Amino acid sequence: MTGRISHWIDGKPYAGVAERAGDVFDPATGQVRARVDFAGPDEVDAAVTAAKNAFPAWRNTSLAARTRMMFAFRELLSARKDELAKIVTSEHGKVESDAAGEIARAIENVEYACGAAQLLKGGFSEQASTGVDVYSIAQPLGVVGVISPFNFPAMVPLWFVPNAIACGNTVVLKPSEKDPSAANFIAELFAEAGLPAGVLNVLHGDKVAVDGLLENPDVKAISFVGSTPIARYVYETGTRHGKRVQALGGAKNHMVVLPDADLDLAADAAVSAGFGSAGERCMAVSVVVAVDPVGDELVAKIAERIRKLRVGDGRRPESEMGPLVTAAHHARVQSYVEAGVESGAELVVDGRGIEVDGEDGGYWLGPTLFDRVSPEMSIYRDEIFGPVLSVVRAEGYEPAVELVNANPYGNGTALFTSDGGAARRFQNEIEVGMVGVNVPIPVPVGYYSFGGWKDSLFGDSHAYGPEGFHFFTRTKVVTSRWPDPSHGGVNLGFPRNT
Repeated sequence: MTGRISHWIDGKPYAGVAERAGDVFDPATGQVRARVDFAGPDEVDAAVTAAKNAFPAWRNTSLAARTRMMFAFRELLSARKDELAKIVTSEHGKVESDAAGEIARAIENVEYACGAAQLLKGGFSEQASTGVDVYSIAQPLGVVGVISPFNFPAMVPLWFVPNAIACGNTVVLKPSEKDPSAANFIAELFAEAGLPAGVLNVLHGDKVAVDGLLENPDVKAISFVGSTPIARYVYETGTRHGKRVQALGGAKNHMVVLPDADLDLAADAAVSAGFGSAGERCMAVSVVVAVDPVGDELVAKIAERIRKLRVGDGRRPESEMGPLVTAAHHARVQSYVEAGVESGAELVVDGRGIEVDGEDGGYWLGPTLFDRVSPEMSIYRDEIFGPVLSVVRAEGYEPAVELVNANPYGNGTALFTSDGGAARRFQNEIEVGMVGVNVPIPVPVGYYSFGGWKDSLFGDSHAYGPEGFHFFTRTKVVTSRWPDPSHGGVNLGFPRNT
């Protein structure tokens, strides 16, 4: 055990006495590595009050100063990215190369936030009426809450926090209690970069902390990423309390493989996207739709690659896939494997009972492959969030599209083909928010926005990018008339931006 993980409130570790706490486990060994404080109503109030008190000064801080701070944070994050990746691996379990990739994508979002001065420009109409000018300005909301999931403990907070802060808001971040240390590390880097105390606060805990943020009248907006049932709850509860909410939910991402596709490329992509991070990704491919007649050959190629994957402690360079995050999640995912067998799906590769040298007690489940899965099976219907890949056979292009569009989720999908016409048709007809063409995980770069359709998103705004800046600001339109000019006197010094 490495000790206690406390809240980060008003620029420092919170010194209060925690009435509740939870264990943080090492997924590769099953051993407790720390205890994390769980927030009660007093801690929620302390974090929100700190953010509320910091807001007036931060919103009035110049864009130039905010931008300099964000550039400084970007440099610190880049310099210490390996340290953060090790923290992520030790608590989540994903291999360090995957954790490093997570942080690289997070840095993209920080770099986007560095452009706040350009992104927060308003519009201006001179002489809209005689002697009257009209212009628009984008202003911050106030205190905003960010509730992030366990699967990306560094990247998802950095989807929201940099944009919110760059726009002039103050933030209370509630990370997952399963892997909380990355959030504190990020808060410490922000403080080192010059962010004033209270602008970013980290609140650990469970539903008590979540409900506290959803119900507190001083919290003006909520950004959430998690499962669909909780996303719906967050959206409905937050909006009922008058908040702006963006709640990103679950997924059942399909990868459609047409007969003209490069099957080696498709098999590589299916394995990479299905089993990276042990399948604990909202953008993981969990269903491969094999369009006749390629099913048998494609399944054989996928199975061949799966059997060669090296499963082990993510801190070991030779490991390609790590453990699941907790014992409870391991039991849940394994129960889906058993349900798939019972429902009659063909179990091609069984990941249960995998042996990993020197890692007794870890939450291990090897890559698992089902073939001839049908839509009524639970392994098809539900978001499993683990290393379980299902293959569904389709007779042609149209049935494949109908299958994807009938699914209640609409996060991401991919098409593998050599036909440009089919790809163009697919991107127009598919009812999904993010589409990849020969790209298995179509997560947009930082200057576009991330988010799905249907039950994968509650609210009107996607995450980060242009929609992220829009979410964290509200527009004010000013109409002005100045009958007489003013004169500020002579100053021959070079104008300075402060």
